[in-house]
Amino acid sequence: MKRAATMDQLPYQTAVKQAQLVERNPQCQVDPMRVSMHEEGDIIALAQQIQNADKQLKNTTCHKLGVIMDQIKMLQAQAMDILKESNINRELHGAACNFNKKPGQIYHLYQRASGQNYFSMLSPQEWNHSVDQTFKGSYRLEFDMSWTPVDKIKEQDAKLKWTEQCIQNAMDSTMAIDFNLSNS
Repeated sequence: MKRAATMDQLPYQTAVKQAQLVERNPQCQVDPMRVSMHEEGDIIALAQQIQNADKQLKNTTCHKLGVIMDQIKMLQAQAMDILKESNINRELHGAACNFNKKPGQIYHLYQRASGQNYFSMLSPQEWNHSVDQTFKGSYRLEFDMSWTPVDKIKEQDAKLKWTEQCIQNAMDSTMAIDFNLSNS
């Protein structure tokens, strides 16, 4: 009399199919009854183990894919930031200017009542207050021709210092990069 053992409503016949038992080799000299499972409970336990492994693998796969999805979202956000920064740099380069701009120098952006944006070497404190213009911000022209707002110059300089240290370490053959940016 066979007992109707089940695991999560898993009947014996289904468990046998899921357990993927090794086919019997008729040419084998070992007694097949010695190397096979005899009890229904053993086969059901084996099927349950496979079922649990499948669930665990599915959960692990979903978690790993979730990590990749988060990385994709982060990369998309970085790409959007780069495009936004590029547009701002393009607009700043398009501002009117009556002198040659030199990398490393700070320039001040103003807007005339007509709506024209222009760069000046004079800060807002140096202007005669009778001039009809609006101060829009001060920027440093970088050597890669990008613009850094004055309030971000210390942060930009810290990044440049870190990259220069990485390059120096690579040239010294240490090839070690310290990503602990909080030490700066």
